[in-house]
Amino acid sequence: MTSLLARLFLLTCLLAGPSALAQSFPSRNVTIIVTSNPGALTDVLARAVGQRLSQIWNQNVVIENKPGGAYAVAAAAAVTATPDGHTLLATENGMFTIQPNLLRNRAYKPTDFVPVANIARVPMALFAHPSVPAKTTGELIALAKQKPGTISYGTAGVATAPHMVMLLFERLSGTKFTPIHYRGVPLAINDLVGGHINMLWLGPSILLPAFRDNKVTMLSIGSSKPLPQLANVPTTAETVPGFEASVSFGLYTQAAVPAAVVARINADVQQIVADPAFQERFFKPQLLEAMPGPPDAFARVNAAELQKWAKLIEDVKLTID
Repeated sequence: MTSLLARLFLLTCLLAGPSALAQSFPSRNVTIIVTSNPGALTDVLARAVGQRLSQIWNQNVVIENKPGGAYAVAAAAAVTATPDGHTLLATENGMFTIQPNLLRNRAYKPTDFVPVANIARVPMALFAHPSVPAKTTGELIALAKQKPGTISYGTAGVATAPHMVMLLFERLSGTKFTPIHYRGVPLAINDLVGGHINMLWLGPSILLPAFRDNKVTMLSIGSSKPLPQLANVPTTAETVPGFEASVSFGLYTQAAVPAAVVARINADVQQIVADPAFQERFFKPQLLEAMPGPPDAFARVNAAELQKWAKLIEDVKLTID
């Protein structure tokens, strides 16, 4: 009955015109399906944005965590919902910039969705265990060239951000390291701190306490310029020209959702993301950079990233069984 009423509402609004549809949105609870487990950064951002959207819309925003299947579990739930904007997908943008180059047989296609609003991005940082006899990125590269393949690094699984960023680093620096693939970031972090692996590319906020306690070293950061909070940490590009790597987070919805509704959601999310108080509370502690902008700008960012990773994947001949 709820699905039937939603379709009738959508039909009525479409007959009334795009502006009426956007003005009447939302007419009921909005669900944000999250591709990660509770507590992960994608989840934290989805809940923070969702809470503020609930206040703006005077409607409940419900968070549903559906991790697994290389985003397929969440995507399947989102793509089958009524396409009226009341179901959104919160994910790392790698779902649409990396995965399409690797996974051909999926339950969803990237074209099933459209970008709604970019939220934020965090640069990846290169961490090493203190036992590694290299205290700079340049020293690490020299060591790797002397002993190719003997230095290990952790990933959260094949083709995850820590893996892809290291492949990019290897490609641009002419080095080779040995991957240790884990089922998730927490296991890789534990083994890095414990000295069982040598390195890990990760968003810096998670390992800041260990860094400050000298349990890990931070060799460089993949941003285009140094971060104010980490002024003494050089960028990777200072040693490896052209290197830049970050993880972005955004909201998507079904491709059939009317553009007027997408624009309405985007405008409200931009208002939240641009709020200094919101940035101070949710972005600054995580070293996140706000990424406001209209849907078409978001789409262009994703298109550029898609090409970047496609070239790397082709160059290194990466496949997923």
